[in-house]
Amino acid sequence: MTVSALIAGYLLGSVPASFLVARWGFGVDLRTVGSGNVGATNALRALGPKAGIPALVLDALKGTLAVLVARWIAPAGGLLGPLGIQLGCGVAAVLGHTFTIFLGFKGGKGVATGAGVFAALAPGPFLASLIVFIGTVVATRWVSLGSILGAVTLPVWIVLLATEGRATLLSMAVPLALFIVWRHRENLHRMKCGTESRISWGGAQLKATTDEGQGEGVRRGQS
Repeated sequence: MTVSALIAGYLLGSVPASFLVARWGFGVDLRTVGSGNVGATNALRALGPKAGIPALVLDALKGTLAVLVARWIAPAGGLLGPLGIQLGCGVAAVLGHTFTIFLGFKGGKGVATGAGVFAALAPGPFLASLIVFIGTVVATRWVSLGSILGAVTLPVWIVLLATEGRATLLSMAVPLALFIVWRHRENLHRMKCGTESRISWGGAQLKATTDEGQGEGVRRGQS
């Protein structure tokens, strides 16, 4: 049952929710616009909040649903224990989102799906990291930086706020933070070069901009 739960978590995470929102709702292939990534951030940049917000919610729900699937399929958790199998299914969902079997193993960066896992298992630390994410995005207009800081501060919030299962939660939160930083390595390079896309709050729709007004994501989106 444990293996079945992990497989179910991976397949659930593999559903390319943001890609499907863009394709079915807007007739756009996310792989051909913006950064080319099939995650919610690129949907937001390329198509605005009407696509980005549903994509973000659905990507996060994959992580939450993976936890619920684990509770249903393997409530005892086997050798991993209940919390361990739920985190294991969460990891599987993040890997499915990042390396989706439905799009040639090229998916998103795992931020929203990972957030959905911790929203279900550690709501206090999740909310604290969400505040870090929102504050960073509002202050810098860099979604990527908000994602990184939200992820790397999550282990700190778990230590400070989690009331039980702290060590088990950290066993996922720390590797997840490192994984998210690694997935954003190109974004970090563009931040250093001043070409990372920013979110613009002006106008009726959020638009991708850069410090120089013409970044890599914008150029790809217009090609």
